[in-house]
Amino acid sequence: MTFAAFPTLLPIPEAARKYGLAVERIQSLIENGRIKAAMVNKNLVVSEDDVRDEAAPLRKEDLPEYKMHSHLKGVGIGIKEASKKYSIGFSTIFRWYKKGLIGEVERAAVQGGEKILLDESDVAYCALIYRKIGGQGRRVFSENGLPYRAHT
Repeated sequence: MTFAAFPTLLPIPEAARKYGLAVERIQSLIENGRIKAAMVNKNLVVSEDDVRDEAAPLRKEDLPEYKMHSHLKGVGIGIKEASKKYSIGFSTIFRWYKKGLIGEVERAAVQGGEKILLDESDVAYCALIYRKIGGQGRRVFSENGLPYRAHT
């Protein structure tokens, strides 16, 4: 077991000072279950990751994993081509598209209908996170497109 798997815990006053939140706001977030807290040596401590997320919610576009594919922003790729290139099932990529995790660049007319061209930077990001988290049968993304982090 590695220590990286354990969350960093901070006393509430330190977390409030570090992230610019009022102590009362942090206490409210604890009561609402949005921030995990624990008692350590008779002191209430909170998860630094949770406080950071509440203080300045991240967007997937802010993540290094997303930025590393910025050169692909606006490049269109079909779902079938993306499935083949990134070795991820067609239905998985289509589901990410329907959920809004992958943007659409354009729709191109093809014989018998139209072809959806996805933003390849979104596809590459999703593929990377999918591989990091473990893939099939596991929740990979939160509602806002960030890598899913279980709140246990």
